[in-house]
Amino acid sequence: MEMDTITAISTPMGEGAIAIVRLSGPEAVDNAAKLFKGKDLNEADSHTMHYGKLIDPESGEVAEEVMVSVMRAPKTFTREDVVEINCHGGLVSVNRVLELILANGARLAEPGEFTKRAFMNGRIDLSQAEAVMDLIRAKTDRAMNVALKQMDGRLSHLIQNLRQKLLETLAHVEVNIDYPEYDDVEEMSNEMMREKTREVHTEIEKLLETARQGKILREGLGTAIIGRPNVGKSSLMNALVHENKAIVTEIPGTTRDVIEEYVNVRGVPLRLIDTAGIRETEDIVERIGVERSRQVLKEADLILLVLNYGDELTDEDRKLFEAVNDLNIIVIVNKMDLDPKLDLEEVKRLTGDHPVVSTALIREEGIDQLEKAIADTFFEGDLDAGDMTYVSNVRHVQLLKQAKQALEDAQEGMEMGVPIDVVQIDVTRTWELLGEIIGDAVHESLIDQLFAQFCLGK
Repeated sequence: MEMDTITAISTPMGEGAIAIVRLSGPEAVDNAAKLFKGKDLNEADSHTMHYGKLIDPESGEVAEEVMVSVMRAPKTFTREDVVEINCHGGLVSVNRVLELILANGARLAEPGEFTKRAFMNGRIDLSQAEAVMDLIRAKTDRAMNVALKQMDGRLSHLIQNLRQKLLETLAHVEVNIDYPEYDDVEEMSNEMMREKTREVHTEIEKLLETARQGKILREGLGTAIIGRPNVGKSSLMNALVHENKAIVTEIPGTTRDVIEEYVNVRGVPLRLIDTAGIRETEDIVERIGVERSRQVLKEADLILLVLNYGDELTDEDRKLFEAVNDLNIIVIVNKMDLDPKLDLEEVKRLTGDHPVVSTALIREEGIDQLEKAIADTFFEGDLDAGDMTYVSNVRHVQLLKQAKQALEDAQEGMEMGVPIDVVQIDVTRTWELLGEIIGDAVHESLIDQLFAQFCLGK
């Protein structure tokens, strides 16, 4: 079925040097040619760019001065004819170009529809399409590299190899059952199935072992900053972010909300949440912030507990230690430039095996040590394997877990002496689940749901 021609703005809205309006579909070149004064785009070679002006057909006036790229199928992102109109990067100019294109035969693209067409036209599989969105959302170089490798097909190739191994095993067993040439054909079939399912099971387990790190690289390490009011929580967040995103004052209880900010700590994206001080309060607005803070503690991957070197340890501090005792915490003793009143020995007893870092945030001291402690807590010795295939997508992780369980059911069946044709059902189920990762026989509603999460114009 031939698709219609779609268009959308493919660059962020706002003022800038250049904005791009993209078209894709069978009439993409013709639609642009109707509006373009310059070289005849229908005669232009593929993958060439041309200077000219867009003319409003109704008024005959010049609408914009543009550079137009012509890329002909199938060597394009969507495997359709693609035109990209480069115009001045302003809200008025780019919207004027879009309106002209829409008025002359193209349809406004749905979110992710360009990438969806690349998938539907067989240029990329589903895991590669999802990696496009991961690439756009990457917060660090390492997260970007993981997405690039997935987009390049590293995960796809591995999944395809596992599926092929299962398919060949199923075929061999089927032939042995239908055309038995030996008396021990049943034992041969069982032994082959055992060996191949073990191999695939091992590979799936290896992939799942990367899921925790992959998820953190993709979504960020949920990091809650807690402590009594005015110990330096917002100053810590500002020091990590290197710009003032949180309000810092000398008045206790200033932070009334939960503020999120992403920070690159040695290649690891931290999703920082500066929480309102966890304490009893009669202020209704602040109480809402406190309740949200308690919820954040339950969901955080890392807790940064801030203490004040210039204050004695209080019962509130001890309660905070109790609240986060079983979590991943790093204790930060701030304001080391003040006269010492904090009992560091008691702090170490309460902290146990967790790291303690000393800082003087007003002087920007101790941040390097803190960043090292964070990286060492989660990634020491594990993150530099450049040849690893990381699984970072939640959908992929769930399908791999189901595939692993199906293989274990097959292995258990063989141990119990279940007939090989029954065991094949679980192995076939594994093959199907792995296929869902790369989009083989995946349900159409899932396709629509996945691409709806994309940016408009991508």
